[in-house]
Amino acid sequence: MLSAATLLLLPLALAAPTQPPEETFIVKMKDGLIKAEAVNGVLSSLGVDPRFTYEHAFSGFAATLKPDMVKTLLANPDIEFVEKDGKVSIYETQSGADWGLARLSSQKPNATTYSYDDSAGEGTCAFILDTGIDASNEEFEGRAKFLANFADKDDTDGHGHGTHVAGTIGSKTYGVAKKASLFGVKVLDAQGSGDNSAVIKGMDLIAKEASKQKCPKGIVVNMSLGGSKSASVNAAAARIVQAGLFLAVAAGNDGADASRYSPASEPLACTVGATTRTDTLAKYSNTGSIVDVLAPGSNITSTWLNSKTKSISGTSMASPHVAGIAAYFLGTGQKVEGLCEYIAKQALKQSVTGVPKDTVNLLIHNGYQKGSDRS
Repeated sequence: MLSAATLLLLPLALAAPTQPPEETFIVKMKDGLIKAEAVNGVLSSLGVDPRFTYEHAFSGFAATLKPDMVKTLLANPDIEFVEKDGKVSIYETQSGADWGLARLSSQKPNATTYSYDDSAGEGTCAFILDTGIDASNEEFEGRAKFLANFADKDDTDGHGHGTHVAGTIGSKTYGVAKKASLFGVKVLDAQGSGDNSAVIKGMDLIAKEASKQKCPKGIVVNMSLGGSKSASVNAAAARIVQAGLFLAVAAGNDGADASRYSPASEPLACTVGATTRTDTLAKYSNTGSIVDVLAPGSNITSTWLNSKTKSISGTSMASPHVAGIAAYFLGTGQKVEGLCEYIAKQALKQSVTGVPKDTVNLLIHNGYQKGSDRS
């Protein structure tokens, strides 16, 4: 993040005397301004065309700027900050086998049945910021829609990661909330990578479009992606939650402190670490005090492209378990306010081994009592 006080910290390349490079920056306007007018005024004064404009996640834009333009923006009292665009990617690791869904309704590991209330997230909507979604997959039963693309020119899931995540949230066989409506917002390309500016545009769209969908029981958002800590990504994530949506985010796969990553470091998001089928913290999972809950993440089987399935691992797989259980709880009548705390309250305590002292030992559980089991 850049401010007038930190201008001297800009890379030396920005001060090159000949043909200074142009780079993409994310610009956030101060709150309280008339959004469209403020953004348009700044863009007009710079004489640039934006890559994206933001109105709902926050007021601002992303554009390719020369160093002198950055200096001009830093001197503008209407600008809160200017941040260089950064890279984000999926949090996926190796392949394996299935077990995670049954763990959500069992008191012990190695269960083979998933028991749940048959409301199953009906009346809820899940927005998935990812590589897209293969909405034609029969596992989605017509409840899935590819909503928008900010990553490339291919309006399909060219990778499979987004379809896998969506399947964990709400597919008929592998989903936690089997009756939820699913909306894919593509912000990552076929290699599973993208830019902060595109991710923020995806959040901006969700903040705008969510209320237009038929979601009487509530809305959840999942972000199984991340990159280095970013003030702009965190600001947009916070606004999503403040707008009344539940946001689950992956903690990250570097075995490091999740507070160094975004959106994992945003306090208002529900940040999720990953466990294995033996109730051990996954070695790759990021940790730290910012993590809210733990969820199955290793060797998770879910939907894939062309109506196939695949087993993959990562905090990318843990986060949609939490988004799914959030939709499930909303479907039973819980409110979105305080929902991450409610999920933590329902979780199994001290059941995971290998958890460091600065990280919660809370393994998510749906709290379902057997009697009219579904599986």
